[in-house]
Amino acid sequence: MYNERFVVSTRGFADILDLTEKVQRVVAASNASSGLVNVFVPGSTAGVTTVEYESGALEDLKRAFERVAPQNDDYEHNNRWGDGNGFSHVRAAMLGPSLTVPFEQRKLLHGTWQQIVLVDFDNRPRKRDVVVSVLGTASKGGPTS
Repeated sequence: MYNERFVVSTRGFADILDLTEKVQRVVAASNASSGLVNVFVPGSTAGVTTVEYESGALEDLKRAFERVAPQNDDYEHNNRWGDGNGFSHVRAAMLGPSLTVPFEQRKLLHGTWQQIVLVDFDNRPRKRDVVVSVLGTASKGGPTS
């Protein structure tokens, strides 16, 4: 098992960041030649998924979340805490905080048009911690340490 963390800055409001290259670098830095990599974002107002990282698909994803959990809807979370980010908690719960991707020969096995992304739904800019965990087999055939 190999773990690494990095921090990204977001703008909130469904800001979508491409993490693919950073995750690939972590896989390459590990001693694993094949296995699984898990990408996890701590917190309850952001999530991780895959999407084609191009402006049309990104805008479509943002609009889909607005249809499902509208920002200006009435949320009990807002009534209780007054922070106005009830929509971000609902959206993040629907997306989920983590993603697992297989890799071989130290290369992610994602599709050509499939990138690993973090979506920050909060209603303000944030610094997001991203935890990347690699579980795999070392080049010599044994498990990673």
